[in-house]
Amino acid sequence: GDVIHRMLTATQYVAPLMANFNPSYSRNSTVQYLDNGTVFVVQWDKVYLEGKEDMGSFTFQAALHSTGRIVFGYKEIPVPVLQISATQHPVKAGLSDAFMILNPSPDVPESRRRTIYEYHRVELDTSKITNMSAVEFTPLPTCLQHQSCELCVTSELTFNCSWCHVLQRYL
Repeated sequence: GDVIHRMLTATQYVAPLMANFNPSYSRNSTVQYLDNGTVFVVQWDKVYLEGKEDMGSFTFQAALHSTGRIVFGYKEIPVPVLQISATQHPVKAGLSDAFMILNPSPDVPESRRRTIYEYHRVELDTSKITNMSAVEFTPLPTCLQHQSCELCVTSELTFNCSWCHVLQRYL
């Protein structure tokens, strides 16, 4: 979106493993990405936790496919994720989405109050994140996949949606 707010980072994320990583600790630590038009991959390679470098390095990645499929791959997880301290930084794994609305403040009419609505979150069981493991998220069908009234009416989806003739899309 076009609105940036520090609280959105707490509610909008694709996080294979969010923790207090320090990629500048080692010359061998990298965060790289690849986009071939079909899949966008971000890889954290040999990254260390800030102040806990003795735990060892972590290597993992997130692959976002154009089909909506998301895969988190874990190559090296040297300690159980449950042992990572959340004191300096939240420790999360999963997906979350939210949006922000700017409303006029009742006390000061010329100012705006920001309200963040988190509407969906998927949290991974971090005890399952281990060496050489992966998690795959497969999107469910939605109303928005229909491009015509006929496809909407004949759909077997069980949503309470309807075709909007003005917008020419399923809502």
